[in-house]
Amino acid sequence: MKIIKPSLFIISLLLLFSFNVSAQNSNPIRFSTSDIKNKTQKRTYVQSFNLNKDAFLSMEFTLNKPLITYLKELAPNLSQEELLKKGSFQFSFFVDNQLIHTENLHKGAGTNKAKTTQLTYKIPLVYPERLDFWGWFMWLKFMKMSGGRDVLDEGKHELTVKVSTYINDTAFKTGKVLAEGKIDINVEELPYDASLIPVQKITPMKDLKISKSNYKKERIEDLNKKIAQGRFEHINGIVILKKGEVLIEEYFNNSNRESLHDPRSVGKTIASTITGIAIDDQLIKNEKVTIDNFYNLKEYKNYTPKKDKVTIESLLTMSSGFIGDDNDFSNPGNEEFMYPTENWVKFALDLPMSNRKVGEEYHYFTAGVVVLGDILHKTVPNGLVDYADKNLFSPLGITSYKWQYTPQKVGNTAGGIRLRAIDFAKYGQLYKNQGVWNGRQIISKDWVAKSLSKQIKQPYSDDSFYGYLFWNKTYTMKDKKYETSFCTGNGGNKIFVFKDIPFVVVITASGYNLPYMHSDIDKMMQTYILPAIVND
Repeated sequence: MKIIKPSLFIISLLLLFSFNVSAQNSNPIRFSTSDIKNKTQKRTYVQSFNLNKDAFLSMEFTLNKPLITYLKELAPNLSQEELLKKGSFQFSFFVDNQLIHTENLHKGAGTNKAKTTQLTYKIPLVYPERLDFWGWFMWLKFMKMSGGRDVLDEGKHELTVKVSTYINDTAFKTGKVLAEGKIDINVEELPYDASLIPVQKITPMKDLKISKSNYKKERIEDLNKKIAQGRFEHINGIVILKKGEVLIEEYFNNSNRESLHDPRSVGKTIASTITGIAIDDQLIKNEKVTIDNFYNLKEYKNYTPKKDKVTIESLLTMSSGFIGDDNDFSNPGNEEFMYPTENWVKFALDLPMSNRKVGEEYHYFTAGVVVLGDILHKTVPNGLVDYADKNLFSPLGITSYKWQYTPQKVGNTAGGIRLRAIDFAKYGQLYKNQGVWNGRQIISKDWVAKSLSKQIKQPYSDDSFYGYLFWNKTYTMKDKKYETSFCTGNGGNKIFVFKDIPFVVVITASGYNLPYMHSDIDKMMQTYILPAIVND
C-alpha cells in the first residue's frame, strides 16, 4: 500500500489550528450594564460601555473547576490551607492591548467556601455608590492608581480583561488564562464649569509681593480644567512662590485665601522646626539627646535599656526602633491604635522595642512625633503652642491658625494644625530662605540644612529619602532632574521646597484616606505644574 505523506502546508495548518485551540482554551468573560444588585431585573450582556455615562458595569465568567483546583496545579506540594493563604485569582486589565493594571487578589477577597466550590463569578466593577466588594475596589485601583482614567481618554477604546491564578510561595508563579473577554469603551468628555478654567487673579497682600514673572498659563488652565472635571479630586488650593513672591494662587471646591486647611501630617514638620529653634535657644542641647532625659522609661511597659538610647534625632527621622509602623495596619504601634487611648505619649513609650538598631532603619511612626511634641512642651517656656506662636508664627506674620490637641491638652504634633494655604507657602519659603524671614534668622542655617538633607533611606523607591520630618524626592522632566524636600499629609497635602529652582509649591487637598491622592499630586506636578513654571 502506498503511503501518502502530508505536505508541509497541511502540517503547518494543523499546528496553527492546534495553537489557536490552545490559545482559545480559556472561558469567555461577559460584560453587563445591568444593576447587579437588582435581583428582579433581567441581566443583559453588552459589547460596549459608555464610560462617564453608564452607571453600571459588571463582568461574569464560569470556570471549569473551582479555583482551588487550579491553585493545586500551580503548587501541588502545598496543602489546601496554604494554597488559600498564598494564592488566588490574578486579573489583568489591558487598554488597546497595553497592560495597565494587574491585580493579585488578596487572600481576604472572597470566602474560602467560594474558592473551593464556586464556578460562576459575577463581579461588579462600576457602580454609582461605594460597594463593599473587592471587584469595585479593583476597578478603582485600575482607574485611579494604575492610570486607567488617563489612557481611557476621550474617544473609543478596547478593554480586555484576563483572569488567571497566582501563587506566592518560595517564588511567584502565575497560571494559565482561565477566562478572557473584551468590551468596547466609549469615553465621553466629563462635564465641567467653564468659568473655573481661567487662571485666578491674585489679590494684593501686605507681606508677600505678587511676582511679575511669566509662566505658561495654558498649562495651569489645563490643570484647572482637570480639577473642574474631577480628574484631580478634592483639590482645595494651589499656591506657588517664585523667589518669595506669589506667582500662582488658585482655590477650588469652595475654598479661598482665608480658608483654614487641615493638612494632616504636614503638621508633623512643624515639630521639627520648633525642635531646631529650641536647640538654637539652648533649651535642648542638640538632637543627639536621648529621651531618658525627659522620662523615667522604667515606669513604662516593655522597658529595656535600648529605650534609653532613643534620641530626639531618631524621632525626627522615624528610626527610633520602637515597634511602630503606620504602614502596617496590624502593627501594635500603628497610629490608629493610639488615637482611642487616653494618653498618647504613654501609648508610645509602652511599646516594645524591635530588633532594629536605633537610628538606622526608617518606619513611619506617628506616635514618635507625639513624644517629640511632648518633649518640646515640657522644655520650652509656656509650652509648645505659646512658644511656636512667639518664635515661628508671629515672625512669619501668621495670625490665622488653629491647633488640634492631644488628650493631655498639648499641641498635636501628629498633624492637623490648620493654616491658610498662603501661610503654608510662607513656611516653605522660610526653608527656601535658609531660615531667614524679613532679615531675621528664625531657624539656623545648620538646622535647615540638616532638615532638608537625606538623613535616612526610605523603602518606597530608589530616590526616596527622609530628613528631619521632611521627605525628599526627585522629579524628572525632559531628562532634567528637579530635587525637592517636602512635607506631606494624608489627603494629598504637600509643601514642596525645590533645591535648585526658585520655587515653593503648596497643594492643599482633602481626599483623606484615598490611596491615589499622593500619586495624583505627583501627576499634577509632573504633567502640569513643573512644565508651567520651569523655563525650558
